[in-house]
Amino acid sequence: MKRFNVTGLCMPARDYMVDISDKISKIRNMVEMEEYFTINRARQYGKTTTLQMLKKDLSTDYIVSRISFEGIGSTIFSDEANFCLGFDELFGKSLRFSSASQEDLLLWTDYQKKTDNFLRLSEKITEFCTERKAVLLIDEVDQASNNQIFLHFLGMLREKYLARKAEEDFTFSSVILVGVYDIKNMKLRMIEKGYSGIMTGEIKYNSPWNIAADFNIDMSFSIPEIGSMLSEYESDHHTGMDIQEISLQIWNYTRGYPFLVSRICQETDEGGMPWNPAGIQAAVKNILLEKNTLFDDIAQHLESNDELRSFMYELLILGQEKHFERTNTTIDLAATFGFIRNEVGCAVIDNRIFEIKIANYFISKNLENKNQLKITGVLTEDVVQNHHFDMEYVLQKFSRHYEDLYENIKNRKFLEENGRILFLTYLRPLINGKGFYHIESRTNTERRMDIVIDYGPDQYILELKLWYGNKKHEDAYEQLYEYLESKHAETGYLLTFDFRRQKKTQMNWVTYKGKQIFDVIV
Repeated sequence: MKRFNVTGLCMPARDYMVDISDKISKIRNMVEMEEYFTINRARQYGKTTTLQMLKKDLSTDYIVSRISFEGIGSTIFSDEANFCLGFDELFGKSLRFSSASQEDLLLWTDYQKKTDNFLRLSEKITEFCTERKAVLLIDEVDQASNNQIFLHFLGMLREKYLARKAEEDFTFSSVILVGVYDIKNMKLRMIEKGYSGIMTGEIKYNSPWNIAADFNIDMSFSIPEIGSMLSEYESDHHTGMDIQEISLQIWNYTRGYPFLVSRICQETDEGGMPWNPAGIQAAVKNILLEKNTLFDDIAQHLESNDELRSFMYELLILGQEKHFERTNTTIDLAATFGFIRNEVGCAVIDNRIFEIKIANYFISKNLENKNQLKITGVLTEDVVQNHHFDMEYVLQKFSRHYEDLYENIKNRKFLEENGRILFLTYLRPLINGKGFYHIESRTNTERRMDIVIDYGPDQYILELKLWYGNKKHEDAYEQLYEYLESKHAETGYLLTFDFRRQKKTQMNWVTYKGKQIFDVIV
């Protein structure tokens, strides 16, 4: 019986898998062009499974060696001799599980040929590749990223690549490095972190992997690709699901992030939930409450990097516009970890689940900070009537608490900068356990933030804004109207933070182009 697998390598015979044959075909084209390149994607992005499928696809035409530096200890990186001998052994072992013939295997494992330095290893690669098309795949290359010896190895491969182009050497047809980080920039990072120095006359930016071709293949799952996995599941289980609808809904939550796609399917299947929108929503709710390695990574990265944490706070909570520019090291890091993506030149949070988890991280930090005033006084039972969430009541109560805070708190600047996080801190416990929300920050100077709250079968659309005058406030009705139209909703909520010294809380229902909008200004 097949299953949805979220741990380790996926195998077609035992696991439900997305059809990624189109991605494999595109990667194969790069191999056939004899490119050297890096597949660098965030954690749990299906890299190892992709590599295994690529190996299988290439094996009819190439001798494919797949090795990994994970789990072999640090001795291999202690000096040149240990690395060359270790690589020799790893490569020879991998040949036993490839399409290599016995003759190929014997040639490589000829122990009369010592490989205790890079020159001898290079000569051995030349001899092996003289009459053979070989591809080298190195998985988990991040394990070697802080080692100067590995940089020398990459430099050797680069020199052989260039010599081959000049018809002065034989070497691997293609070399593919797989990891989280962009190996082309490895040397610069090592220099900056103090792992490596600059030799006399050496150019700081002369990367040992600057020969690598750009890898621009989208590794996320598209809606049709998600549908291919669901179709296979449906043929076994006959649930009657609308595959197109469910694929779209899963994609809307995940933007095709492979681990999240598979985890939603796994939770729906193993949790006995129906394969309909309500079932998928329930699965997402459960996943958001769990502890897993991906969510742990998110928290760890935010905890350990002040610049990254500030950037994500400004982008998600404050709604500040951030241009997607990967020469900015903080933006590059956020993209490397899969937190953000490029949308028309602007940085946006990659997917809804990440939006929720990162927002919850900042909310939890707000609650932990004893110096920040918390808003309390409303119970869940107060805002749920007949199993429906009373958003109007929540905004009424919040405005009263906020007005008290504004009158009494000495640090007005704190409220101006953190009004949104205060509202989210106020909202979260009221929906926690039975619903959830996601944030859709708007990248424009008006600093809009749309919050979509799912509670049972109901959805509530709330827009947060800062006060920029009457004209801008009137424009907000049109903006919210357009968003409601896109969501096929008739009712919306508008919460505006007004920081003028003389102001009074206002709230009333407004009819705009047939839509009902509860307008609150605090």
